[in-house]
Formats: sequence, C-alpha cells, structure tokens
Amino acid sequence: MTSALFVVSEEGYWGEECTEPLTTLSDAGVEITVATPSGSSPVVDERSVDPDEVGEETAERVREIDETDERLNDPIPIAEASAAYDAVVFPGGHGTEWDINQDRHARSLLAGAIANGDKALVVCHAVGILGFTWGDSAGRIVEGRDVTGFPNEWEDGIVDENDRMPNGRKLPYWVEDEVRAAGANWDAELDADSSVTVDGDLITARGPGSSAEAARVLLAELGVEAPA
Repeated sequence: MTSALFVVSEEGYWGEECTEPLTTLSDAGVEITVATPSGSSPVVDERSVDPDEVGEETAERVREIDETDERLNDPIPIAEASAAYDAVVFPGGHGTEWDINQDRHARSLLAGAIANGDKALVVCHAVGILGFTWGDSAGRIVEGRDVTGFPNEWEDGIVDENDRMPNGRKLPYWVEDEVRAAGANWDAELDADSSVTVDGDLITARGPGSSAEAARVLLAELGVEAPA
C-alpha cells in the first residue's frame, strides 16, 4: 500500500493546506501517518478556521477534521519517523517558520525522501524548509530547482514594517527570500489562480488555494488514481 508521512506544525498549521491533501490521499487509499516535532497534537492556525477569513464551509470542515481525525490527534515525534514512506508532505502555515522548517529531523526526512527517489510535497510557508536543508552535495537541496511558495507580495500584506504578525509575533524570515538565497528558481505564478510546481521528486505549492491541485498532482506522481 502506498504510504505518506505528514509533518505538521505545533506552532500553527494552515488548515486547508493539511486537510485537503490529507483527505484526498486518504480517499485514494494512501496510508497516512502524522508526525509533529514533539509528538503532541498539531495546532491549527486560528485564522485558517475563521469564517471571515476562509469562508464558513472551509472553516467548519477544517475544524471538524482537526478535532476528530485520529491521525492528527495521535501523531508520532518527527525524530521517531523513518524514511520508509512513498511520500512526505509538509503542510504550510506561518507556524512552520518556528518549528518544522528549523527542525533537524524534519530536514533530514525531506533530504532523505529526495535522495531515495520518494516524493516530497511542500506547501506555502513550509517551502521555507528548502532554504535550510542540505543535500548530498555541498549545496542546499533546492539549489537549481524550480519551486513555488508563499510570495513576498503576500507576506507584505500581513506583517507590519517590523515584520510583526497581527498577533505581535516577529516573523523570523520571509520564505521567498530564503529560498531564492539558497539557489532556487522561484516563480509563485502570481497571475494564476493556483501554483503547483514539480521538479523531479520535489513538488511545491504556493498556498491554500493550491492545496487541492497539489494533492491531485502528488497522487499522479505516485501513480495512484485520484478519488472520483
């Protein structure tokens, strides 16, 4: 059976970016394991379940899955996860900047998946992990690769002039800047409704609106038929 490991933030994952791939892959028969940095349940970003932010239907769906999905509520620590999965999925959310993207075990899982020829789907702010992950050579894993992710133009509309989030927390870095500096070929396709980029075994997605497409692309790359 095809398997996937979801590496999800305890600092705030963006609901749709996790639940859309999670349910799509589940419906296609993919066996899923969830991992978090400490093994505690992941924490959903409250803005991603705010009806005024994402719409009532999406907010209710994400909240229900977050509260009831056994895999999300009983994760394993990232350090205990092996590389024995056909795919590793990194949902986004600003929270990933404080935990997932800086976690050495998460970076090792990503590098291992690419080195083993498995698939890696990295979404939105989680794309920042590519700027901190080294491959087998002297360069970072993203060097020379085509990627998309959360763009500076969008970040500029969220943080203030001191890079503080609406809740006052200081954003440590901007995803686009870090990934570009690591040598990526960056294109967030701002004129497109969604943006999903495939470069070898690495799949990147721009943000929430690209989650559904990203899930379908991952299934196709895995050779798994998408649910009707």
